[in-house]
Amino acid sequence: MAIVANTFQTYAAIGNREDLSDIIYNISPTDTPFMSSIGKEKASGTLHEWQTDALAGAATNAQVEGDEITFLQVNPTVRINNQTQISRKSVIVSGTQDTVNTAGRNNELAYQISKSSKELKRDMELVLCNNQSRGAGGAAAARTLAGLASWIQGNTSKAANGANGQVGGADVPGTLRTDGTQRAFTEAQLKDVVKQCWDNGGDPSMIMLGSFNKQKLSGFTGGSTKMTSAEDKRLVAAIDIYESDFGSMTVVPNRFSRNRDCFVLSPDMWSVAFLRDFQLMDLAKTGDAQKKAMLAEYTLVSKNELASGAVFDLTAA
Repeated sequence: MAIVANTFQTYAAIGNREDLSDIIYNISPTDTPFMSSIGKEKASGTLHEWQTDALAGAATNAQVEGDEITFLQVNPTVRINNQTQISRKSVIVSGTQDTVNTAGRNNELAYQISKSSKELKRDMELVLCNNQSRGAGGAAAARTLAGLASWIQGNTSKAANGANGQVGGADVPGTLRTDGTQRAFTEAQLKDVVKQCWDNGGDPSMIMLGSFNKQKLSGFTGGSTKMTSAEDKRLVAAIDIYESDFGSMTVVPNRFSRNRDCFVLSPDMWSVAFLRDFQLMDLAKTGDAQKKAMLAEYTLVSKNELASGAVFDLTAA
């Protein structure tokens, strides 16, 4: 179809207003299932310490009538600790950028601060779940906390060449666990770890793992058969509650824990201790710009690692 001569089109026009939506689309996940499920407490020093204890094993306790009482050795409590770590995000926005008319936000500085706060939470979730060793730091080195993967030592299923963090020193984190050859996730591995937790006094209520092995777990058959409903044309292919021999556990996928790890957790036996809770700081103005920093100083507290367990060295793709 021909165009009438001299038709003025948008291609030649100058001054047409831009069509820019006033919405900014961001699908980056901000859920932090581990940090959101565990407790929160206060730290008062960069080395946060606490104690654990255990009862003596149950025995067939029968005594002779009138016998002289003998006294058993008293075992002291175990004093354990973790180092605090500083996580930080910073923002600097020029005075001009904070003044011009922007699409999708009313104030550039406020928008960047909001974004940074979400990023900081994501960083903390990754740190807390990671296979990370404790480090005291120094004048030129950052302090680091011992992460979840290095704490789990007593109740594990792992590859033959894998090794738990700080082998032989339960409740004394410090070294990384040694990753072994990856293997496929099976229900037998999970059941073994759940049993170990229960035998050692734990009552885990949460299974936390990455997306690949969440789908593997949803393929476990257990003692049931998956059903379909012809009426609503729906196939249920997910397991969100795992009924073990020792209780129900919520199955929670975590985008920020390692895909090769499946944690069996008692959330009430973990907490984050804050030396400095989330805070926004005004930084010195040295030019035509506003500067802000957001930080938290925190550590992971394992009240008793034997309450939880993990299946390690899993294939992740």
